[in-house]
Amino acid sequence: MIEVSAPGKLYIAGEYAVVEAGQPAIIVAIDQFVTVTLNEAKHSGSIQSAQYSDLPIRWTRRKGELVLDIRENPFHYILAAIRLTEKYASEQGKKLRFFDLKVTSELDSSNGRKYGLGSSGAVTVATVKALNEFYQLGLDQLATFKLAALAHHEVLSNGSCGDIAACCYGGWIAFSTFDRQWLADEINQRTISELITSNWPKLSIQPLTAPSDLRLLIGWTGSPASTSDLVDQVNHSRSSQQQRYSHFLTESKACVEEMITGFRTANINKIQQMIRKNRHLLQELTSITGVTIETSALKQLCDLAEENGGAAKSSGAGGGDCGIAITSQKSGILPLMSAWENAEITPLPLRVYHLEKRKDR
Repeated sequence: MIEVSAPGKLYIAGEYAVVEAGQPAIIVAIDQFVTVTLNEAKHSGSIQSAQYSDLPIRWTRRKGELVLDIRENPFHYILAAIRLTEKYASEQGKKLRFFDLKVTSELDSSNGRKYGLGSSGAVTVATVKALNEFYQLGLDQLATFKLAALAHHEVLSNGSCGDIAACCYGGWIAFSTFDRQWLADEINQRTISELITSNWPKLSIQPLTAPSDLRLLIGWTGSPASTSDLVDQVNHSRSSQQQRYSHFLTESKACVEEMITGFRTANINKIQQMIRKNRHLLQELTSITGVTIETSALKQLCDLAEENGGAAKSSGAGGGDCGIAITSQKSGILPLMSAWENAEITPLPLRVYHLEKRKDR
């Protein structure tokens, strides 16, 4: 039996801007996991997941026609990851075999509601990692990232693939996504093996080291949000506000780069200042697009953190899900936890996950 895991993730800064090639974000891997087990089979294979079997099928309308939105269904990412990894395996001279694949996830609440910790990225990476072992492909972190990113491209995901990077590298990372148009053009011209070994324009994944006394606190508002829907809404609304949107991108890049400097110089005050600035920039993005990113519950989460010595903002696409607070270990953490709980915000007992701390079997 092969058993591998991939962690969840949280965005710290750079949301929305990061979907543009070369725009930086800071992301962290957290210690809740999607686990894939794989057993060789004889004449047919299977895919099983108790967590995902009851997911509703989302749909929308395009030009008056009903269209299924496959981007929220992890099974499509699993299938794409299998197809592309096996295509790569074939190119490497491996004989394809049957297998039974089972997925278990810690990235949802006990009643199945998602926390917004990046389950689609984690299940894609875990599937690629399992097949890497099954076919003995020898994929490194970057090759695993590229195969998982290709799977997301196939599913027509509108995300940046930052969640995939966090799953592959662990810890804190500074991330900028690749040129998607370049990838779309190259897919038709190159083999999977050639794509994996190519330099992807604008892609950057750089590990960061957090200051030793920095604490990351995470609160869940209890209201799940659809990242793909929110990004769609922003993309649609920004078209009439290109000048203001371009200014947002410029300011977001400067903010995140300054925060990266804060990590590299172990300056928690600078990191906190940029957290607050990034929160303000996301509020400006709401005024540009009309899309609610910081809900009333997220606002309360952030305001309570500020009252208790932290710097806080929404994490990821917003619209619900999680908010994060950055404090120092000298700050009063327990009063903030109590304040969140009194406001019906659930503190999540999550820690930063570094790859060396968990070994796949």
